[in-house]
Amino acid sequence: MVSQGAELVELRLDYLSGDVRFRELLDDRPGPVIVTCRREKDGGRYTGSEASRLSMLRMAIAEGVEYVDIEEDIATEITRYGDTKRIISLHNFHKTPSDLRSIHARMSTLDADIIKIATLANTPDDNIQMFDLMQSAAIPTIGICMGEIGTPSRLLAGKFGAPFTYATFHAERSLAPGQLSFSEMRDIYHYDQIKADTDVYAVIGDPIAHSHSPLIHNAAFRAIGTNAVYLPMRIRSEHLEAFLYNAPRMGIRGISITIPHKEAVAKLLKQVDRVIVGTGAANTLIFSPTGMVGYNTDSRAAIDSLEMRLPEDADGLEDKTVLILGAGGAAKAVAYSLLSRGADVVISSRTQERSQKLTQQLDCRSVSWKSRHGIECSVLINCTPVGMHPNVDSTPFDRHYLKPSMTVLDTVYNPENTLLIKEAQSQGCVTVTGTEMFVRQAALQFRLFSGVEPPEEIMRETLRRSVGAVNV
Repeated sequence: MVSQGAELVELRLDYLSGDVRFRELLDDRPGPVIVTCRREKDGGRYTGSEASRLSMLRMAIAEGVEYVDIEEDIATEITRYGDTKRIISLHNFHKTPSDLRSIHARMSTLDADIIKIATLANTPDDNIQMFDLMQSAAIPTIGICMGEIGTPSRLLAGKFGAPFTYATFHAERSLAPGQLSFSEMRDIYHYDQIKADTDVYAVIGDPIAHSHSPLIHNAAFRAIGTNAVYLPMRIRSEHLEAFLYNAPRMGIRGISITIPHKEAVAKLLKQVDRVIVGTGAANTLIFSPTGMVGYNTDSRAAIDSLEMRLPEDADGLEDKTVLILGAGGAAKAVAYSLLSRGADVVISSRTQERSQKLTQQLDCRSVSWKSRHGIECSVLINCTPVGMHPNVDSTPFDRHYLKPSMTVLDTVYNPENTLLIKEAQSQGCVTVTGTEMFVRQAALQFRLFSGVEPPEEIMRETLRRSVGAVNV
């Protein structure tokens, strides 16, 4: 790990079997280490006697390790010796206590060089508690919120004063809930470059782990040298309003919004663009001096992607029949812009009630899911998740009904070449992949976030490498 850039490595003795041979472990070590031997009740694997565990920690100190991790309840039993620095730690796998400051004050009396507090995040506000604690602490403090909701606390620890944070050496070997790998921290988020003045952007949704937005936005920020980081944040619906209110306290300046929050966020905004007025769905939010401002970049991205691929002799989208599969936020935005271009829009969703509600809102037509193949359309747009990884053998539209005269846009971008796209190409259709639309909407967001032109080709190639796709 040191050869890959790690500045500090934790040796977890509780993961070793048999006698620990400190000389073999520590002699000629390439960098500084933390020695930890975690009990089961603290999330570790050590099952031996407590006397033996304490003996190992004392032995590590005697061997001159740079740091030793000592739980709060045994801190008085292990005395300071030599140059070894003491990390006094506490773990709570159930919640983030509301009295973090009093806990920290108690731990501050235990001769700590660094205090480490790791708790489970149940709400986004738990991260803010940790940030406030680290920022105000007199003793260097590492505050980590475990679990997926707590991911921001790991990535932004340095921004709020932590001397370092923790990552696992491999993405499949997480030692704590929500822990990221060293390569993710280094290559995607560039943790070592996150400082107090780093601007923060995020994508929010539930679930969110699948999102590729952090990959392409962070790659774009690095390409143009912007001091910014873009995070994934899992936000449950019941926490959404409170999160938006408190987000600026994390340094967040802008947010991308995905399922299931596009409509809920739109209802909370007073300053919005015309697409949100027409559709009631937002996918971008900026925190400005006058408050939250909402935008929808899905709409323009879809239209631009379509018009780029329409046949040269085509007369735009006016009077063309467009069949949209799905009735969610993306479908709303796409349908709205198509109608503004004079297209004849038909909605078909697996949930008939949603189709009917959308057609009433936008004043267009709808057909049942069973009847979708009966629509004679010039453009077919899939706004459902059908065909998305890992269900790559599924398609929302039967091959038999695809005609060479049709233009087919699939908003699914993972994989880029969905079964729908492959079958449309085999039938001679003009195709537009979800990669193109996804990158275009992200580029529009990036421009809103940063105020500069996005490096679209870098964003496009980053996404393609991630999903293993190829140009079509």
